[in-house]
Amino acid sequence: MSISPASEAWHSALHRLQRDGTPHVLATQVTSAGSTPREPGARMVITDDAIFDTLGGGTFEWQTIAAARERLAAQRYGLSLEAFSLGGRSGQCCGGFVNILLEAFPGVEAHLAIFGAGHVGQEIVKLSAALPWQLHWYDSRSDAFDENYRQQARLACHSLSNTSQCVAALPVSAHALVMTHNHEEDYMLIKALIERDDLASIGLIGSASKWASFEGRLKRDGYPTDQIARVRSPIGLIHATKLNNKTPYAIALTVVTELLWLTDTPSYRENRGLDSKALRALFTNAPTTTS
Repeated sequence: MSISPASEAWHSALHRLQRDGTPHVLATQVTSAGSTPREPGARMVITDDAIFDTLGGGTFEWQTIAAARERLAAQRYGLSLEAFSLGGRSGQCCGGFVNILLEAFPGVEAHLAIFGAGHVGQEIVKLSAALPWQLHWYDSRSDAFDENYRQQARLACHSLSNTSQCVAALPVSAHALVMTHNHEEDYMLIKALIERDDLASIGLIGSASKWASFEGRLKRDGYPTDQIARVRSPIGLIHATKLNNKTPYAIALTVVTELLWLTDTPSYRENRGLDSKALRALFTNAPTTTS
């Protein structure tokens, strides 16, 4: 059997896949004995539809690829060791023995759209860097994004030039946070977001009075109660009473904590269609009341 690996080197592919949040496996030859195609330290990267670099070819490489893709398909992430007797298990004439370490990395577990690159938005982006989320960051100001942010893994910075088009481009089941520098821009975003019934959650930063104003406008604009109720405002309060600490970092901490529950709690997955009032009851064990 022959293999035609992609021309991209394993280290370049690894960096790109980590940055983009694509599930992949790094295969590393850690030991060898006898005659083997490659030396310890040889590496290749495997996704469900591509391979990058090579461990030397032959049947044992196909078996490595198959083992890696089996782990990706089963979502068995982490470390595992595969042993290959090239003359036995792999039927290769060189007859050596190799151990291959497979490191399976998960892809993106959730998509988060952040509208607004102000102080709170920046802190949310920093806190989310280590989490398995793909961030879609929008701002209408031309100088909103520092160049350092553009290097962050799983982060894409976009110009908020057309509200409707930006919202329409969001992935299904994305979580949206609205926190721009302009209240009218916030309102237009909320209108566009609640018109999509396939988003996982919608959050709006601000005070209770801001939300009361928005809620009244939405009703006057003809939006039904069930659509309006999908908006969570203020954000970051599912697990805590209102904080006296109003620093951007503190607010961002409560928002990211809330999002961790929204993206990772099994009970939330089972109740994904709940409105914002029911969500608060779900996470605080408080009874849901109706008005």
